[in-house]
Amino acid sequence: MNLEDLNLTDDKFKLVDRSETIHDMELATKPIGYFKDAFNRFKKNKASLVAAVIIGILVLYAIFAPIFSPYSVSYADSNYSYALPRNSLFVKFGWNFWDGCTDAKVTKEDFYYELSKGVETGHNSIKNNKYTIVEELNPRKQVVTYYKYRLDTYQQVGVIFLNVSAEEYANIQKYQDETGIQVIYPVTDPNQRPVSVQDNSNGGYWFKTTDIPEGSTSSDGKTHIVLDENGDFINIYLPYSDKDNYTSKMRIEGENEYLYSYGIPNATGYEIRINYYEYYVYNHTYVLKDGIKTPSYLFGATHSGQDIWTCLASGARFSFILAILVAVVNLVVGAIYGAIEGYYGGKIDLFMERFVDILSAVPFMIVITLLKYHMEGSSPVLILFIAFFLTGWIGMASRTRMQFYRFKNQEYVLAARTLGASDKRIMFKHIFPNALGTLITGCVLVIPSMIFSETSLSYLGIINLNNGRMTSVGTLLANAQPYLATYPHMVLFPALFISMLMLSFNLFGNGLRDAFNPSLRGSED
Repeated sequence: MNLEDLNLTDDKFKLVDRSETIHDMELATKPIGYFKDAFNRFKKNKASLVAAVIIGILVLYAIFAPIFSPYSVSYADSNYSYALPRNSLFVKFGWNFWDGCTDAKVTKEDFYYELSKGVETGHNSIKNNKYTIVEELNPRKQVVTYYKYRLDTYQQVGVIFLNVSAEEYANIQKYQDETGIQVIYPVTDPNQRPVSVQDNSNGGYWFKTTDIPEGSTSSDGKTHIVLDENGDFINIYLPYSDKDNYTSKMRIEGENEYLYSYGIPNATGYEIRINYYEYYVYNHTYVLKDGIKTPSYLFGATHSGQDIWTCLASGARFSFILAILVAVVNLVVGAIYGAIEGYYGGKIDLFMERFVDILSAVPFMIVITLLKYHMEGSSPVLILFIAFFLTGWIGMASRTRMQFYRFKNQEYVLAARTLGASDKRIMFKHIFPNALGTLITGCVLVIPSMIFSETSLSYLGIINLNNGRMTSVGTLLANAQPYLATYPHMVLFPALFISMLMLSFNLFGNGLRDAFNPSLRGSED
């Protein structure tokens, strides 16, 4: 075979000058380290990258949401219990989604009660005061008229009775005159308030009512609205008395005409009727000055009126801190324990393994239960930490032991021992770095497992983390469970958080495991 058959021509060859010294050519690329090579492989796993981004977002949310939120875990307002999620941007654009409202379909009595709030104060609990009337057949085949509208859960509170001191009474009036916003409304005549026990102390009934339904001669125990001949509400305001000490210019009956009383003197000061939405604004902006401007909960409120956005972030932050702290401690203890086992082997390994077998045979639930009873009165956080630590390091020790058995007889280890390296140097300078990838992967995968365990324990009530200053994701889920059908938002956001966290950590861990796999070092797709 000649050169022509191989399609090789003279111009493809370069003659060598024998007088020149030939050297190896310098590498055109820089050497790639172990971690950089692992990162390059990790970047090629798109699912793991997305999972890492999601985990980063969840971590940032847990860190910064409690810091920048005007609310705190300890803050609760029972008047806004079960308030629906509200996004100010959605409210601004008038969208019927995430606006703090819910679809309502009620009878005439309930509709007029909600309508009366807007008539008196201008704060409509019926969104935009828009509604539709529909007629449907009830189970008895009777035609029933229903009113459908969007109910604003933030204006639903309406007007309530409030006992205040003389000083606060004067301060509210001062606020009214400075801002031109009506907070106090005429107090109702105690003798004309609803007869029914459930409504007698309801400040929203500023109009005439009766407990006798139309067309009947006896009471049914319920409150029914009485309208005038024009279909308007008939107010039951208490006539004017100079004993109420109301001097504000904000009078709904006229600037110079005093018709109604705005406060009833009592032992502690005055009983007044206030629009709670405006009182909320007054209390937070004028009195407390705590940064809260208007009632608005991005994720809604709990059954006790806590902000779910803040509580969830605070619970997530606690879970992250606890899981990372335990994982780091378990990594240190497990790595040292497993390194001694794997490096020395023999009787030392046999004895230490039997000790591990004894600890690992004790179920975790028994450990946490015993700690709870024997450390009664101690912090639940301390109990959780000890419970996770007592057996949590065993898995890390097992991985380290396996890696040391794998690498301790390698040539570079034998060379280091021949050159006089100490056992400590060989263990943590030569063997341990090669096992680090596997240990880091295991440590990362332990974090979601601990978070899920902590969530499960608090959800089941075995560990109570709801002490007023802190909470957990599991506690939020447990408290929201009875309201799953009526207020699903209380379950939705904590459940969505824990689901995204577990799924993302699993995908992230899979990518991390492949990236640190030594057999894939330098491989290309």
